[in-house]
Amino acid sequence: MAGSTPPVGVLALQGDFREHLAVLRGLGAEAVPVRRPEEVELVSGLVIPGGESSVMDKLSRAFGVAETLKRRIGEGLPVYGTCAGLIMLADRVLDGIRGQQSLGGLDVAVRRNAFGSQTDSFEAELDVPVLGEPPMHAVFIRAPVVDSLGPGARALATLADGTVVAVEQGSLLGTSFHPEMTADYRFHQYFLDKVAARSSRS
Repeated sequence: MAGSTPPVGVLALQGDFREHLAVLRGLGAEAVPVRRPEEVELVSGLVIPGGESSVMDKLSRAFGVAETLKRRIGEGLPVYGTCAGLIMLADRVLDGIRGQQSLGGLDVAVRRNAFGSQTDSFEAELDVPVLGEPPMHAVFIRAPVVDSLGPGARALATLADGTVVAVEQGSLLGTSFHPEMTADYRFHQYFLDKVAARSSRS
């Protein structure tokens, strides 16, 4: 991908953006940190990492990147949000703190910290049909869940009780868990394939 399309960005305002940069580069992508509006304009796709969604929201507005991100999402920019990044992409945050905003784009409602505090973190094996076999080992840390899906969004993975933890809508992708914390990077590759497909059409 390097040299053939604009780089893929990772929103680097807060959270574990360094890990995502390392994964994307390991998969052969040209990956760059994104902190300013002009940097948002220069990428062919964007990963929004895990972290604290309310802090990420405040920083994205303080740094002036939120409006540019909303516009580019509306234009079809491929974006992958993990954990807090999923919250940032959701159209509706059911239990956000006072004044919390999201970028939107995913026709879903999410709940923050749905499984409890950091001490309630857990791991699970997930069947993800779009990724094939084997099941994905997923790490959940203060994870959100998708409470409901609108008609535009589809679930990609659920827990055994039916809780939706991965979702897709057009160029947008979101997971409640942290694939960058395991050695299974199929979701990152799935995202890069979206970036490549859109770049080939433009």
